[in-house]
Amino acid sequence: MSLVIRPHRRKPEINIVPLVDVLIVLIFFFLVSMQFRNLTTLNLVLPKIETAGKNTKIEQIEIAVDAEGLFYFNGNQVSKEALKAAVEIQSKIDSEVPVLVVADEDTFLKSVTFIMDVCREAGLDKIRLQSR
Repeated sequence: MSLVIRPHRRKPEINIVPLVDVLIVLIFFFLVSMQFRNLTTLNLVLPKIETAGKNTKIEQIEIAVDAEGLFYFNGNQVSKEALKAAVEIQSKIDSEVPVLVVADEDTFLKSVTFIMDVCREAGLDKIRLQSR
């Protein structure tokens, strides 16, 4: 019988000294590269604006049609011709404004497609349909 002696293996361990060194270098780098700004405050009395919040830029156009087929442009009832004119005017002001189409569930598809055609003819391509 031969007796084989195996060398004793050490348990694996993680040496954290190099990790701490790298962390200290990173902290030092960030502290050196940071920009420290001196913020100064001014003691100002701002004037009052009478027309604050009265911008004419429209965030979105809302076109609605009810079950009877009546059209509404941003909450105001309009005819088909007036709707076309209002959409054309708005597209000349801002051709990137989104259009939200709100239709009653009993509205004919013909009315919704009319709204979409009017918007696309005027150059307004960002059309969304609202649902519940």
